[in-house]
Amino acid sequence: MDRTILHCDMNNFYASVECFLDPKLKPFPIAVCGSAEERHGIVLAKNYKAKGCGVTTGEAIWEAKQKCPDLVVVPPHYEEYMKFAKAARKIYKEYTDQVEAFGMDECWLDVTGSVRLKGSGEKIANEIRERIKFELGITVSAGVSFNKVFSKLGSDMKKPDAVTCIPKEHFKEIVWDLPASEMIGVGRATERKLSYYGIRTIGDIANWPVDFFKHKLGKCGVDLWRFANGLDHSIVASVDTQVPVKSVGHGITTMQDLENSAEVWKVMLALCQDIGHKLYTYKKKATGIAIYIRDNKLSVKQWQCGIEFSTQSPSYIAREAFELFRQRYEWQNPIRSVTVRAINLVDMSYTDQFNIFCDSEALEKREKLERIVEDIRRRFGKDIICNGCLLDGLKIPLDCETKVIMPTGVPK
Repeated sequence: MDRTILHCDMNNFYASVECFLDPKLKPFPIAVCGSAEERHGIVLAKNYKAKGCGVTTGEAIWEAKQKCPDLVVVPPHYEEYMKFAKAARKIYKEYTDQVEAFGMDECWLDVTGSVRLKGSGEKIANEIRERIKFELGITVSAGVSFNKVFSKLGSDMKKPDAVTCIPKEHFKEIVWDLPASEMIGVGRATERKLSYYGIRTIGDIANWPVDFFKHKLGKCGVDLWRFANGLDHSIVASVDTQVPVKSVGHGITTMQDLENSAEVWKVMLALCQDIGHKLYTYKKKATGIAIYIRDNKLSVKQWQCGIEFSTQSPSYIAREAFELFRQRYEWQNPIRSVTVRAINLVDMSYTDQFNIFCDSEALEKREKLERIVEDIRRRFGKDIICNGCLLDGLKIPLDCETKVIMPTGVPK
């Protein structure tokens, strides 16, 4: 039995939400951008008016304004976007329990079991499209096909507010003439490599020998060949599917360059407060750490190592990360951004084998204290307790409370 898979993509999601919350923005070219003062000044999303002026995601604000002098720049409100995404998924779940998120604004839906009751895949997609528009005030484009790859391709073919069907009997006529870069799994580097060999369309991928892709691109290349030939059989995950957490990290671009190790230590300690909280939430412990350092010349260095015992302790993770940094970084340039990751996670039930020189009692006391601190932060807010050294001279943006305005149709 052929499957009926939908891919729903909310159009210009961030910008659409901003325009819904403030309708006065609708007539203007809009770009949702990070803070230039905090050195996150790039375009995160834009509406169609801005896109028509040549504004692209990822470029600097000043570049966007050169292309579009009338561009209206608004800051992101992630809490708002999460509420809209949650509300959209609630609508999707009325049609199937197989709803798999692909980022905040996109989802696959397997509605094979709903067709008899709700009608064809195209009918269901149009019903969802109209409901999203009426209940949330934004538009969605949907692709309908017999697998995930082609349904994703369909949702990209007509925008905004449209449904595109790619049936199994006619997929070659619809898909094979499209550029290879349109297919999921073909990024810029892969596109360049394929183009070097004269492979420029999805049909070219489908018609070249599979052994060529296996030799040049390995398993990923074989997957591309299978996708192009309509042989994607991957399932749409159920809503309650839990993806194993393999690592937990936090990184930030600093407001000013970090000039010395003391400043790096403060940033790492601040980042690890969030990492520790996530480890408590996921009920995991770290057995290794990794750090990523980018200097003000945009050169990136990264290192990782194991740690002596598994832990959730923010202070211990920070100390190990800083020690790794101190041993490896040569201070050729000031530092622009820092990322710390807790890696090689294990369950809470994991038991360490301590050596005879380890003061296990002291470790237990410290972790007990940090669990108490975590509980206090959970109850009264994460800023209720902090390390004294973080009160002054910290070169990272302060968290700002965002007022969350609930639009009509979006449940709290």
